[in-house]
Amino acid sequence: MPRREPHGPGRDGRATRPGLSPSRAADFQQCPLLFRLRVIDRLPEPPSPSAVRGTLVHRVLELLFDAAAGDRDLGAARALLPTAWDELQSRHPEYTEMFADTDELEPWLARADELLATYFAMEDPNRLEPAERELWVETVLPDGPALRGVIDRLDVAPDGAIRVVDYKTGKSPTRGYEAGALFQMRFYAVVLRRTRGELPRMLQLVYLGDGQLIRHQPTEAELDATEQKIRAIWSSIEHAALTGEWLPRTSRLCDWCAHRAVCPAFGGEPPELSPAEVLRAIGVSPVTS
Repeated sequence: MPRREPHGPGRDGRATRPGLSPSRAADFQQCPLLFRLRVIDRLPEPPSPSAVRGTLVHRVLELLFDAAAGDRDLGAARALLPTAWDELQSRHPEYTEMFADTDELEPWLARADELLATYFAMEDPNRLEPAERELWVETVLPDGPALRGVIDRLDVAPDGAIRVVDYKTGKSPTRGYEAGALFQMRFYAVVLRRTRGELPRMLQLVYLGDGQLIRHQPTEAELDATEQKIRAIWSSIEHAALTGEWLPRTSRLCDWCAHRAVCPAFGGEPPELSPAEVLRAIGVSPVTS
């Protein structure tokens, strides 16, 4: 789902220092050029129907907990769909353009309904009282980047134990390929450990696409290693910014990339790089001739 990213205004409208979110860290690891085109050049991307549907379902699940325990059933969630969809369209008019053919809207919304039904088969929200929903978190690593992101749900047990919950509207990764998803969760755990002084007890991924849960209990050693990995990623980003070497890295994911037309791997040419934009996004001045 779309997320608030590691630059630009924060939730209170004030400018924030350059930094990193889990999604942008994943972009750089997937393809340094993709990171550059999204973070520095800020090239527009057409909205993805599946990603927008994910945003819609997330919003419904956020609003669901406004209802009192006992009133949080599938019917209540379904009733929230039109309200949440109208809200998203008012904030993002471009979403409406995805359905120039109105016949496509009904099955798209029906799939959102199915995802909500899967949620209720996995959890009983009447037994939960989240401490936080859509929680904006941010910290600064000493001699490193600012880390920030949005946590879907934070549960706090009576004994103070913290559970970090993230909803995914796609399918769970195949066995042995959970590392990318867990990196996102450990990233959030690093931020929470620094801001709250406590190691989260549980990291939980809720995959609505196939009704699977991934639960993980992080350790201090894991989060130390995650901090080091984040620092290494940021160091590589700074090196690319200084040298201008934002190299494309091809993979099967290129088939879904919105920027193939400007990618050298596919015969394209990226826009001219602006040193001022590099400084704004990364906080370093590139070498210029």
